[in-house]
Order: sequence, then structure tokens, then C-alpha cells
Amino acid sequence: QVQLVESGGGSVQAGGSLRLSCAASRNTNPIGWFRQAPGKEREGVAAIDSTGSPNYADSVKGRFSISRDNAKNTMYLQMDSLKPEDTAMYYCAAALYTYCRGSSCLGIHLYKNWGQGTQVTVSS
Repeated sequence: QVQLVESGGGSVQAGGSLRLSCAASRNTNPIGWFRQAPGKEREGVAAIDSTGSPNYADSVKGRFSISRDNAKNTMYLQMDSLKPEDTAMYYCAAALYTYCRGSSCLGIHLYKNWGQGTQVTVSS
């Protein structure tokens, strides 16, 4: 089991920035960020795969950046140039005893450990 706690959500105008944090009870790969907007399915946003490489959904490439501080057991999502369509509940998730590489690590079915989520609202 991995316990995960997200923070850093909030409200921002389009074009603004936010940084989300995910404090984990232990370091593990893969680990990633997911989001769910009202009426939509949960989708992968960014993930660090089993080799430690970052991967991004096409919709956020060039705007979002995923990173981690292993000493603090914390993962981050830097979100720049935010758009109204980025509005969603953002979750971090981690997988144990799982190997994935590349964009396959954005699949929600891989992850069994989830945080409670943090809301991001982007106004136009």
C-alpha cells in the first residue's frame, strides 16, 4: 500500500500557473497525475514510468511538467499556460509491483493507490 496526499490546487485565470504536490508514504514507480472533469472519465495527465522517465498526455505537452524529490517522497506537477479545459479534480496515483514504459503508464488501470484529489479551476 502507498498513501498519497495531494495539495496545491486552487483557482486561477487562463494563462496562469499552479504547482501540485503529492506526498507519498514511499517512493515507487510508476507514479502519476490524473484528472477528472465533471461528466467525464478520469484520464492520465503525466506519469513517471518504471525507468524514471516522464510521459505526458498530448493535451498537456509543453505546458505541464512532472518531477519528484525522492528525498522528500514527493511528486510535483508544474502546470503553466493553464486553460479552462484543464479544470478538473486532480489525483496522484502510484502502482506497486508494476512495470510500464512510455505513454502506457498513463493508463488508470495500472494504479491501485490513489490520493483524495485536489481541485483545479481555470477561469477564462
